Amino acid sequence: MASHDSRFFDSENKKDVFPFADNDNPLDLVIAYIGGGSRGWAWTLMSDLALEGSLRGIVRLYDVDKKAAETNAQIGNALRERDDVLGKWRYEIAEDLESALRDADFVIISILPGTFAEMASDVHSPEEYGIYQSVGDTTGPGGILRALRTIPMYEVIGRAICEFCPKAWVVNYTNPMALCLRALYEIFPDIKAFGCCHEVFGTRKLLAAMVRERLGSAGIPDSRDATMQQIEVNVLGVNHFTWIDRASFGTVDLIPHYRAFVDEHFELGYEGAEGESWLNSYFASAERVKFDLFRRYGLIAAAGDRHLAEFMPGRMYLRDPNTVRSWKFSLTPVSWRIENAERLRQKAANYAEGRDRFELKHSGEEGVKLIRALCGLGSLVTNANLPNHGQIKGLPLGAVVETNALFQRDCVQPVDAGRLPPQIEALVAPHAIAQDIVLDAALRRNAWAAFSAFLHDPLMTATPLEAEALFSSMLRATANFLPDYTL
Repeated sequence: MASHDSRFFDSENKKDVFPFADNDNPLDLVIAYIGGGSRGWAWTLMSDLALEGSLRGIVRLYDVDKKAAETNAQIGNALRERDDVLGKWRYEIAEDLESALRDADFVIISILPGTFAEMASDVHSPEEYGIYQSVGDTTGPGGILRALRTIPMYEVIGRAICEFCPKAWVVNYTNPMALCLRALYEIFPDIKAFGCCHEVFGTRKLLAAMVRERLGSAGIPDSRDATMQQIEVNVLGVNHFTWIDRASFGTVDLIPHYRAFVDEHFELGYEGAEGESWLNSYFASAERVKFDLFRRYGLIAAAGDRHLAEFMPGRMYLRDPNTVRSWKFSLTPVSWRIENAERLRQKAANYAEGRDRFELKHSGEEGVKLIRALCGLGSLVTNANLPNHGQIKGLPLGAVVETNALFQRDCVQPVDAGRLPPQIEALVAPHAIAQDIVLDAALRRNAWAAFSAFLHDPLMTATPLEAEALFSSMLRATANFLPDYTL
């Protein structure tokens, strides 16, 4: 199914700024980066833009932390002088949303909604009631509180996009992904926005490693050098709770091979895809949750174990820290994020002041590839988050879902992904339905409406009275951002 809803396709929005381009005739673009002080996604964008010779232009960096944005501008502008840089970009500081967004061709949003103090409450306050979260940014008690803080910010951003660059393509990286996009479409129904997430990439890398390991020895052509890009999958679900019901390498159906692969590695897990041990990284896993879900439901769970665990009811994988360790992944403490932020701040200063050289490498992310495709420089099929207009049957229309989508000149067309099996749909549907509840609560600043989603989240194992006490304490912890919320 290729939707031609105006939110995904509008020929009137095609701009003369997108003629044929190549390395000798690059396009001139204006990119507005909201959250431009980022030391994660922003550096990824800088590197990928620098290595892409068919695009050039201006990146406007806007961030409430102006100093961080200024440092990134200093880093980015220094890249233009390097011989190994193909894409020449000028980085500017925007003083406000209007100056960032006016007449932009693309808008990228990657913000931290709140501070680490609020994040610490999101992640760790529920632990007092035996509720553990490995991430806490999408679902569970922490995800809901984060959404309540984020949606008002996205109301402001959505109105500003509508006023200052209504024809721009908007790329969201902020979590909770689905609710950020729901808010943008609620405020500006004709917005051209989609969400990017790399979780599915990890599973495609895992499948590529499996192909190299299992099919290479079987003599399947080209399998010994299989890459993620050669793995074709059908993706369906909601962000961080996505599933794959078809996977192939060329003409080879990978599902039977994956079943044998899971059986072989289930007990000890598998750490060969990313090359990083779960014991040494808060973000790695041994894929045991993913393997267990395949054994239970027969489809490949397409996100990382840390995210998948938070969507499952009954504390299956998150009963306590010992249970988490038995499944070979980690709870990510906010204290580590604070320490890491300081390390990155110092790293940024070293880059900006020339003490260290900014390393250029292809990130593996697809943001710049998608920009190229939307400019008419080829086409690309990849996973994307978009409102459901029928690309997934059985989930509510309008809910933000994740499927494959075709990106081409000024057009994003979600691919018909089919329907999840009933036993998996029953797990996914409550999260899709909860989007409406949380969005409505946030737009109306209604604490009791938000509490209904909080109380019925699959991770909530506390009694109703305990849940109410927890919710009240978490509201107080984020009162600087949610002053209108009281129970």
